[in-house]
Amino acid sequence: MNLHREKSRPALIAAAATDRRFQFFLCCAATAGTVAFSFLPPQIIRYTIDSVIGSVPLDAPAFVHRIAGAMGGLDFLRQNLWICALLTLAAALCSGLFNMVRRYTSIEIGETIAWRLRNNLYGHIQKLPYNWHVSCHTGDIIQRCTSDVDTIRNFVQNQLSELLRTLCVFVIALVMMFSMDLFMSLTALVLLPVIFIFSIVYFQRVEREFTRADAAEGSMQAYAQENYTGVRVVRAFGREAFEVAMFSEKTKTYADIWIRIGRMLGLFWGAGDFLSALQLVIIVGAGIYRSVRGDLSPGTFLAFYAYCNQMIWPVRQLGRILSDLSKTLVSAGRVREILSAEPETDGPDALRPELRGALRFDRVSFGYREDELVLRDISFTVQPGKTLAILGATGSGKSSLVHLISRLYDVPEGRGLITIDGIDIRRIARNHLRRSIGLCLQEPFLFSKTIRENIAARDTGMDIRDVRNAAAVARIDESILDFPEGYETIIGERGVTLSGGQKQRVAIARMLAANPPVMIFDDSLSAVDTETDMRIRAGLRRRVKNAAVIIISHRISSLMAADEILVLRDGAVEEIGSHAELLARNGSYRRIFDLQSATGDYNSAQSDGCGDGCGDGCTSTAAGSCTGTAAGK
Repeated sequence: MNLHREKSRPALIAAAATDRRFQFFLCCAATAGTVAFSFLPPQIIRYTIDSVIGSVPLDAPAFVHRIAGAMGGLDFLRQNLWICALLTLAAALCSGLFNMVRRYTSIEIGETIAWRLRNNLYGHIQKLPYNWHVSCHTGDIIQRCTSDVDTIRNFVQNQLSELLRTLCVFVIALVMMFSMDLFMSLTALVLLPVIFIFSIVYFQRVEREFTRADAAEGSMQAYAQENYTGVRVVRAFGREAFEVAMFSEKTKTYADIWIRIGRMLGLFWGAGDFLSALQLVIIVGAGIYRSVRGDLSPGTFLAFYAYCNQMIWPVRQLGRILSDLSKTLVSAGRVREILSAEPETDGPDALRPELRGALRFDRVSFGYREDELVLRDISFTVQPGKTLAILGATGSGKSSLVHLISRLYDVPEGRGLITIDGIDIRRIARNHLRRSIGLCLQEPFLFSKTIRENIAARDTGMDIRDVRNAAAVARIDESILDFPEGYETIIGERGVTLSGGQKQRVAIARMLAANPPVMIFDDSLSAVDTETDMRIRAGLRRRVKNAAVIIISHRISSLMAADEILVLRDGAVEEIGSHAELLARNGSYRRIFDLQSATGDYNSAQSDGCGDGCGDGCTSTAAGSCTGTAAGK
């Protein structure tokens, strides 16, 4: 069900319960039955006092006299007052049964709405573009999917039927009272306009405060979630006191809002108590006055008092119902903001070809804003079985380039073309394209599952031997076997129980297990030592023979074995060529190579000669460069 198409907040809630129409009508009928039977006991008591016990002729409907006659008449009822008591009890029992049905159906409707909203929210979020996720706080999204949905559910389960019950109480009470005495009925209604106006003003003010409270709660949860996720950084820099102070400010803001809401609630409930008491005083005073004059019978007076007393609680509840309604509408609006966000969609003619991995950038330019390009006129080609390395300073556009390949962002029309196997990737279904592209990031995300489940994320039924083969290439198999539970070891949230290097190697194993035709390593070996880096790259060359590979790194030793190296600077291609060719040009690549050689980063990777770092048949020079027939391969 596409709830994101619903424009209004009530329509959103109604659409989530579209298959519960019968339960809704049953709830309405049960609510009316509950109120109707709850109004019978005062009439039975009125009839008993005035006509059965007393001698006042009751101006009651004809069916009441027929029922009394069928029971034996007034004389028989006077001798058997227990019948009147039994009728009162039966009316209360019927009211209770209807109330049970009302509660059951309202709970079923509320849970259905919550279940459907959660599922629709989760499914819709999966389809939203990457840019939407970047602009939202995780804590705020979680709050909307949990707390806001619970607010809607609680209102439907508890307050919606109460609102229906309040309306029924007013309607039936007015009919019953006006049928007994016009003056007393008008007296009972004298304060209703005051209560109504007061409730509307309160509703408008409290809705604004609840909006602020929800925003403050989302900010507070987002800050807490970010802090818990970055607990290592907080501890490493000794920021505990600072973070506590910042979080205290947010909780103080949240608490201050609720204190203001508490003052408003106190004012409303206090005023409601006063108006309710004043209403009873007016009714009692008017009833006594008319009874003394003989214009009102004792039974009718008691019935009026009972009806007014029954109306007091709904009047007082009206404020709470309106208060909860304002919260619900705020929550529904926050849920609607997510559901109304436009998801990623593929056209009906989207392609799902069998991809080999021939990747080509043709004069691609891109910017997150129209007036600010981060990539300018980028062109290169990577054939299956070949490796392209990308080197560039921070902010040079490396990550943006990766985002374009997986269509997290699309190249605007007229800004160049990206193709795989000659097909414009904008014509390929996103899900199909992304399953054909393996992406391993510098900060990989691991799920709070077993190591085996993380590596076999693409195929949950993958054989353990295939899992171990991928882990062996990533140089993590031995480390996993050292864990007490081996591959069944459950890692912590985001892989927090693993070291940075172990997380990166598990992520590499996950990509290798999927075996996509395009593999991208975005500085994914930055947390491992140079010797392990060299061994992993050697294993990758043996394992990955038919995939197009892109390696992004700041280490020359990680890039030099690539078939072609692209140097980015300020979003443009500064140099492109093989390791040997770039060294010969004495450009930026040569300058970075000399700096890393001087600091020992490059030489440490070559201290044992060419080894796995170079191709077959090459030798290591004194400068740490490779020569020979396979240099740079």
